[in-house]
Amino acid sequence: MLGSSNHHVELHAGALRLAVRPDLGGSVAGLWHYHTPQMRSTEPADLETLHKSACYPLVPYSNRVGYRHFGWQGKDYTTAANYANNPHSLHGVAWLRAWEQVSLSAAELVLRYRHQADEHWPFAFDIAQHFSLTPQQLTVRLVLTNTAEIATPVGLGWHPYFPTRPGSRLRTAVSERWESDTTQLPTGKVAQPDIDAEVSQLNFDHCFEGWDGPAHIRDEKFSLQLTSSLRYLVVYTPQDKGYFCVEPVSHVSNAIQMADPARHGLLTVEPGQSTEAWMTLELSPP
Repeated sequence: MLGSSNHHVELHAGALRLAVRPDLGGSVAGLWHYHTPQMRSTEPADLETLHKSACYPLVPYSNRVGYRHFGWQGKDYTTAANYANNPHSLHGVAWLRAWEQVSLSAAELVLRYRHQADEHWPFAFDIAQHFSLTPQQLTVRLVLTNTAEIATPVGLGWHPYFPTRPGSRLRTAVSERWESDTTQLPTGKVAQPDIDAEVSQLNFDHCFEGWDGPAHIRDEKFSLQLTSSLRYLVVYTPQDKGYFCVEPVSHVSNAIQMADPARHGLLTVEPGQSTEAWMTLELSPP
């Protein structure tokens, strides 16, 4: 089953319902099993701001561009402020732009955003986002094509939010954790044991290396398994928000300013070439 309105699109498969807001950054408004939210969920008609969504895409970079400037192929660039009073640019540009609906079927929704070079990102690209829903899982895929005239830096990812419920627990294998300064720019990495604890006991706002999935998220209602083609994981566990984030991403935060961006996951995509990534959330009883 499927449904749509002027502002949102829904897919239904068994007991699962997915609601997407193309106009709000191609974001997921919510994912429910019957009436139980599997991500932090808001009825799509009630979602007034992207910051309350369940998930949004990170394109063409994850996390931060430090102090809104970077060098690329011998030229210096700046990016405009895009998040309150933050000194850095955050999460790319696609999350703050309206997407267009390309196709809708019983099993899949495809959205597209076409970026023209502007003050927020100096390189043109096209990005398609594919949502597929079955009775057991949600799969999302991003396909980015470089439409600029030069090779450009590219990073991809997603920013999912999960409700913190009694017994919410995160378990995943990682090897290293990036420490950050007071503005959340990475300063260096340290060894990190595997994560296996209740979310209420965690205090993370970090990017992790050595992750090859899955990440297991479990509470008294459901068990979720998050897998992705991406090899880095950002985990954010605020103790005063009622949610936590487990974000598959392609590169270390602010990799674009590091001495060797490619070593830290940032891609170089040639003109006319494409790169893609996927994320899957599989549901099962606790």
